[in-house]
Amino acid sequence: MYPYALYEQSHAALAPARAWASLARLGLAVSPLAFLAPSLAREASAGFEMFERLTRRYDKPAFGLGSVKVGTEAYAIEERVAWQSPFCRLLHFAKVAPPGRDGGTLPEQPRLLVVAPLSGHHATLLRHTVETMLPGCDVFITDWTDARLVPLSAGRFDLDDYVDHVMAMLRVLGPGSHVMGVCQPAVAVLAATALMEESGDPAAPISMTLMGGPIDTRRSPTRVNALATSKGLAWFRDNAIATVPFPNPGAGRRVYPGYAQLAGFVSMNLDRHVEAHRAMHAELASGDTAADRRKDFYDEYLAVLDLTEEFYLQTVRAVFIDHDLPLGRMTHRGRPVDPAAIRACALMTVEGEKDDITGLGQTQAAHDLCRNVPAHRRVHHLQPGVGHFGTFSGRRFAAEIAPRIQAFVEASAAPAKLPLAA
Repeated sequence: MYPYALYEQSHAALAPARAWASLARLGLAVSPLAFLAPSLAREASAGFEMFERLTRRYDKPAFGLGSVKVGTEAYAIEERVAWQSPFCRLLHFAKVAPPGRDGGTLPEQPRLLVVAPLSGHHATLLRHTVETMLPGCDVFITDWTDARLVPLSAGRFDLDDYVDHVMAMLRVLGPGSHVMGVCQPAVAVLAATALMEESGDPAAPISMTLMGGPIDTRRSPTRVNALATSKGLAWFRDNAIATVPFPNPGAGRRVYPGYAQLAGFVSMNLDRHVEAHRAMHAELASGDTAADRRKDFYDEYLAVLDLTEEFYLQTVRAVFIDHDLPLGRMTHRGRPVDPAAIRACALMTVEGEKDDITGLGQTQAAHDLCRNVPAHRRVHHLQPGVGHFGTFSGRRFAAEIAPRIQAFVEASAAPAKLPLAA
């Protein structure tokens, strides 16, 4: 593990060079060179910008969802904090009618809790997921807090706490709500739903959509799964955990750093990322606006957060090494988690044909575990031609996956629209 303090020092040491590169780029734009040799000026400016981008720490992006159209009517979107803890905020994307128009014209929409992954990236990675679901749903999302910003006085945050957070937020949404778990939280979402149904909680969701989630990682194991099973928990404890240094608010907290997770993601497709940055440099140098799309992607992709040690190690052990959920050994605060307790909640699973993070069948395994969900209240969708991110973002998600999810959500709440199965 690259020492956290050294990482911070390296970043700080490069600050003067980054500032100089930014100033040089701005100076080039108004220098005689920009008029006498514009191609040379653009080339130099592109080099300065690439240096600044490759050495900066990327801040948490904003969702920036200004408005949405519902039918023929446009509504402004207001981000509201519906609930929070030291480790998470529940964001509500509330639809607001423009001044002078009756806000009551908006029909009641299904309340949908989108549980974002706590695996290195911010919840804004699901911006397109939220944006696509907004016309048909009243959308809430889990906005997880970077662990390096959480003081030690806030206490621990582990897998049990994660499940508690999901249940608490479903209670905020209230009875008749729907839940969507994207990637890593699929296990916690399924566990929370099972626990709530078993205890007769009126806020248990009436539909559950699991997308690209590691329910049973023994099926079609990927490189991510193979790493976990080949190394063992002790290796991760010794090599993946670091201590947050001063002056961060979470100084002293043991974490799995976001920069380590990002290094793992990048190394899986290193050639692709190198080529993308070469192309970005060429586009900046030529004035091609395609560079803006690449910058938007990497502004999101390179913005990462830290995970608490206890949450990270428990997740590695329970989900990727010991397979607690599919083997019937998962517990929550000592209470067994039994997916067979789910009877009323409709179930949809979504997988991508080319997913290299969550292998085929890993999410579909939820249907075997939730054996008491009636066949007419469950559906599985395999999306051809998409990888992991394509299951919840991009053109095919918007055109082919999201409409199916919307139809599933609406049908699960309306018996007249059954059966759900494709």
